[in-house]
Amino acid sequence: MIWKRTRQSHQNKQDPIQRSIKQADLDMLEWAAAVGDICLKYLDESGFCQWSSVGYSYFFRGQQKRQEQTHSRGRRLSILGFWEPRRSFEYGLAIGSFKGPSYIQLMDWQARKAAHRLTQSGQMTVIVQDNGSSHTCELVQPKWSEWEKQGIVPFWLPPYCSEMNQIENEWEPLKGFELAGQMFEDELDLAYAVMAGIEGRAQNGGYTVERFRF
Repeated sequence: MIWKRTRQSHQNKQDPIQRSIKQADLDMLEWAAAVGDICLKYLDESGFCQWSSVGYSYFFRGQQKRQEQTHSRGRRLSILGFWEPRRSFEYGLAIGSFKGPSYIQLMDWQARKAAHRLTQSGQMTVIVQDNGSSHTCELVQPKWSEWEKQGIVPFWLPPYCSEMNQIENEWEPLKGFELAGQMFEDELDLAYAVMAGIEGRAQNGGYTVERFRF
């Protein structure tokens, strides 16, 4: 047996038929990416705070591990990432949540890359993502026809099916191993730690990393 945190789940809210259909489509896209017909990326947003405490840990009887908190919990540091498995991790950082304008900036960045890829290799770029408000708001909707002309095709995940998004497997070790058990004095220290964690994982995994600067 191993000691492992129980994850929160919302799978009981899934539509099993819709999920099954979408999973079959995603399996085909993963096969097409494996043989080089397309470029497949997974997009998602996650967040970090200055207090990255450890919920549970081993310690000797009669003793208890303590983490001294900093003067402020600070603001949320959000990350929006694009994960191409075993090839690249591209991301942007922002204080607070990502909204339509910042999402558009990151997608314009990806669209330029997609247009170059389409010209050089003929590959379309498929981006897997959920139906988050920043992805589908009125400000963003007119941009999709422009991005599609540049070579981007969206693949929308069904509701409550975050486990289908492979980038979720990157957030968990980043938080659980690279940042766990640390307290940061301010958002800048936290941002540096997140960037260092991403770079370290990339070196160990043998893939490239690029950060978008707003």
